[in-house]
Amino acid sequence: MSKKYRILITGVAGFLGSHLSEKLIEQGHSIVGIDNMIGGYKDNVLKEVEFHNVDCCDFSKIKKIMKNIDVVYHCAATAHEGLSVFSPYEITRNNYLASVSIFSAAINEKVKRIIFCSSMARYGDQQTPFTEEMKPKPVDPYGISKVAAEDVLKNLCELNNIEWVIAVPHNIIGPRQIYSDPYRNVVSIFINRMLQGKAPIVYGDGEQKRCFSYIDDCLSCMIPMLDQKNLNKQIINIGPDEEFVTVNKVVEICSNITGSNLEAIHKEDRPREVKHATCSADKARKLLNYKTKISLEEGIKKTYDYIKKRGTQDFDYRLSIEIDNELTPTTWKNKEI
Repeated sequence: MSKKYRILITGVAGFLGSHLSEKLIEQGHSIVGIDNMIGGYKDNVLKEVEFHNVDCCDFSKIKKIMKNIDVVYHCAATAHEGLSVFSPYEITRNNYLASVSIFSAAINEKVKRIIFCSSMARYGDQQTPFTEEMKPKPVDPYGISKVAAEDVLKNLCELNNIEWVIAVPHNIIGPRQIYSDPYRNVVSIFINRMLQGKAPIVYGDGEQKRCFSYIDDCLSCMIPMLDQKNLNKQIINIGPDEEFVTVNKVVEICSNITGSNLEAIHKEDRPREVKHATCSADKARKLLNYKTKISLEEGIKKTYDYIKKRGTQDFDYRLSIEIDNELTPTTWKNKEI
């Protein structure tokens, strides 16, 4: 029987963190979870989780919670790439400073390994598909905060002889994802609006291209990162590279699944938005035997089923805009989503 660990998961009430905790509990591990509930649902937290409603930046509390932890999965993030251009302070605090807090407490406790969930935003607008060998060139404060956190992680872990893995998931979809956030999760936003009889809102011409990863396909890579020996000091893209689709195509699929026949409303381009973004999955195939099992259409259907069953929600503009000027999307300023 494989070793059982006491694992800390940040963002445990969120989308990725809650699914990760479920899988690890099924394997017999003990889970300690923290979340500040900015982007999660309380019912995402399983009863088996030792839960702490704590902000990752609250270092004194984090140090206490970190006691006797073997492995850390740092999934918590304010993953608002577009919004970061207009709310750089809060995004940087919640991604960079929060990460440094978690890393510092973990290293102080001499954990075995830290797995950090970074972002495809690290690559910026380089030639696709993005590969792990590319030098990070983020184009917005969110991506910059993620790369800065990666650098601190590597620096401190190498000094203190702690194992690290950097996972780079991209555009994950599926049940439990928050769908009342007007700033992120494009598939969930489309579905939530369509189920309310509202047309989807698309920025620019909709020809931006992305790949989307269903949560189970992402987890197939995240779980082995717990202790697989050859993953130490590796940066690994997670997600499919087979279906590289436009936002317009995503609208079409969502419309077909929801039965909506409303034409998309096109708004001005968002500043700093990368036109084409997809990651190569070759390294994940080599090291983790990664295979895409859920197609984009299947993943969107499962996301739709979850939102329909749970019920539509009004969009919650809980994050404030710090830079309000002529570049700020009117959909956010005027709360049009």
